Amino acid sequence: QMLKDRVYSLYSFGWQKQLRYYMQNEGDMSFVFSKQTNTEIPYGYEYQGNNGRLVITPLTDRCVLTLTTALFLKRGGAPQGPAGTGKTETVKDLGKGLAKFVLVFNCSDSLDEKSLARMFRGICQTGSWGCFDEFNRIET
Repeated sequence: QMLKDRVYSLYSFGWQKQLRYYMQNEGDMSFVFSKQTNTEIPYGYEYQGNNGRLVITPLTDRCVLTLTTALFLKRGGAPQGPAGTGKTETVKDLGKGLAKFVLVFNCSDSLDEKSLARMFRGICQTGSWGCFDEFNRIET
């Protein structure tokens, strides 16, 4: 796709929008971080095995670009769309790309604030990401 779009410069958007990995040396230590557009996110070093990756479509590409920008700005993300469009799988694949463990919770109408608080405590203690599927089913 980049050849088709004639992406030849490191400063072109076709290259900048790719999720790229860099290593930075500081003294005796080396750090890996990922870059996408103007964002820089530290690599999580969470080994998740050698399993498959998601097929990249223009929609998933735009969703990942938006989520990495939100993460860089210390915000969260809430992908919206019709059922079966790959929102949860896109978040899981981004977590795999950044080496972060993603916990997926399937929310139901029987979920109360105490169980939600337990989920948040576990996410905070492990440093993983939480993906709340069907979050709109929770009664307020």
